[in-house]
Amino acid sequence: MKIVEPSYEILAPNPFAEENALRMMRLIEWAGRTCYKSEEKMTDTSCLKFIRMIRERGHESVLEHGSLSVKFVIDRGVSHELVRHRLASFSQESTRYCNYGKGSEVTFVKPIFYERPNEEALYRQGIWEKAMRRCESAYLELLEAGAKPQEARSVLPNSLKTEVVTTANLREWRHILRLRTSKAAHPQIRQVMVPLLNELQAKLAPLFEDIEEAT
Repeated sequence: MKIVEPSYEILAPNPFAEENALRMMRLIEWAGRTCYKSEEKMTDTSCLKFIRMIRERGHESVLEHGSLSVKFVIDRGVSHELVRHRLASFSQESTRYCNYGKGSEVTFVKPIFYERPNEEALYRQGIWEKAMRRCESAYLELLEAGAKPQEARSVLPNSLKTEVVTTANLREWRHILRLRTSKAAHPQIRQVMVPLLNELQAKLAPLFEDIEEAT
């Protein structure tokens, strides 16, 4: 049995370099200025001020001209929350076609209570680990008995590690980040969404600086 931390990786723009970020923001400015026929006002850095103006006025449809692709490593339970976002494209690791028996171990995502070093958390960890080992054993036994991966997957739990590549326009990412970094969000989706928000605020400030992380 293998246990991993939840994580994310920004895939595109790739490499996530300053010139690529500016290129995307200039495209947004160009699209937005088409509405006003004010393209002549564009400079090398005018996109920063223009995007803030558009954002503050609530004209977020202009932000749809830019997009981001992010790869998440999360558990299956959390992935069900992510793929509920309608205006996004998802490519997810398939338990139907992926045979986890080839490596003789199944990978699970560490649950949130692992981060709490007290007796109660340790007790929960013990229960969880036993359950995961039973699931892993049952899955491998089914494969050995001739079951196909799409049949054996029926015993796999929500804690199973899954990888999801998510592409959405910037307006939708703003919606996703507002929702999934809030106090009401599942703590394990916040584990990836909060640092993602922090990185985007550092690299694409005009687009994300107004979203406040819930504490």
